[in-house]
Amino acid sequence: MKFFLDSAKVDEIEYALEAFDIDGITTNPRHVQDSGKPFMTVIKEIARMVEGTNKTVSVEVNPHFTAFEDMLNEAEKLAALSPNFVIKLQCVEPSFKTIAELAKKGIRVNCTLVFSAMQALQAMRSGAYYVSPFIGWKEANGEEIQSFIEDIVMIRDNYNFQTQIIVAAVRNARQIVDAAMIGADIVTAGLAVYQDGFQHPYTHDGIQKFAKFWDQTPYE
Repeated sequence: MKFFLDSAKVDEIEYALEAFDIDGITTNPRHVQDSGKPFMTVIKEIARMVEGTNKTVSVEVNPHFTAFEDMLNEAEKLAALSPNFVIKLQCVEPSFKTIAELAKKGIRVNCTLVFSAMQALQAMRSGAYYVSPFIGWKEANGEEIQSFIEDIVMIRDNYNFQTQIIVAAVRNARQIVDAAMIGADIVTAGLAVYQDGFQHPYTHDGIQKFAKFWDQTPYE
């Protein structure tokens, strides 16, 4: 499973790349706003950080663009900025035609804001490079999420779609492990989610105990 960082903060991305070799980055309008920088400035900065690697950066088209021509033109403009960019399009009907047209041009698309297996199926049929089913939002509203991801993985495997599944809006380590066990390709989460998941209180307790034994034992 690949780990993507869900962020547009350059310092977080730099840390994740160096500390645990994050596999890719996903951005969205909220993350860009949180960066405190203009959209074009921050995505170009992120592009330079992954230049020469196979790590992808998902960059979202203006969400006000809901017509095919507008989506297509903006996607082509953004894709031309970096070979690492994957264009994020919201999972709405006009996006499917846009995804298919972009695929013909060799431009990869991350179909985002997926909340049903039916949406994911059509995105995969259209040629999406990634689909991003959101689980945190669904779970927060009392919806079951495990079978949601299982259905998408099964559909993808049944028909040998080449689309990779990014489990998004991940809130905790349990969700990451569940996604891995189900067979999703990627999870994307904030830096704090990963850092919390890499820790366990028993590990810290064990270090303290072993350090005490170490200190009480002659070295030579």
